Amino acid sequence: MAEKEEDVKLLGFWASPFTRRVEMALKLKGVPYEYLEQDIVNKSPLLLQINPVYKKVPVLVHKGNILSESHVILEYIDQIWKNNPILPQDPYEKAMALFWAKFVDEQVGPVAFMSVAKAEKGVEVAIKEAQELFMFLEKEVTGKDFFGGKTIGFLDLVAGSMIPFCLARGWEGMGIDMIPEEKFPELNRWIKNLKEIEIVRECIPPREEQIEHMKKVVERIKSA
Repeated sequence: MAEKEEDVKLLGFWASPFTRRVEMALKLKGVPYEYLEQDIVNKSPLLLQINPVYKKVPVLVHKGNILSESHVILEYIDQIWKNNPILPQDPYEKAMALFWAKFVDEQVGPVAFMSVAKAEKGVEVAIKEAQELFMFLEKEVTGKDFFGGKTIGFLDLVAGSMIPFCLARGWEGMGIDMIPEEKFPELNRWIKNLKEIEIVRECIPPREEQIEHMKKVVERIKSA
């Protein structure tokens, strides 16, 4: 039975990579949805009501089902709408996609951005530690168009929303070239491939606004 437009609502924040990856997945699947922009500082009664545990975006509402946490939402979307699969069918490949996605959000994000912004051990040391993590992803995408192979998949949505269209704009604001092409040719090739995909481009936050937003995030991290 066809989905009705009012069946899907997404509560999100324009600059959030976690929101953007869910939007990419919905667009990839061709799912109509209503987007509700949220103020992540002054949280709306709706957000607090439907996500009382985390009080964060994104939140997906589908036929009365409420889901939070982007990885959980992506898996749900993939299971409900079967076209254009996001996760690999092979159990091992699926496990690896989930593993590396967790690595991006829990290791790369904090080390490559939080640690660099704080620079407690010095900026150069923080950059070196971050680049060691990116080397794992460089190897993982070597010889492939996308982490998902010939087409974008789960890890592309997670890493794509996080690295080139969020963290990289934070580094730009700090004057840091974190993943130079000569050191990370495969990652840079992957980023170029991502930018050629229409549904990705539709979900990328405006560059200048994102850089300004990330500068404010850096200031908050430094003063914390």
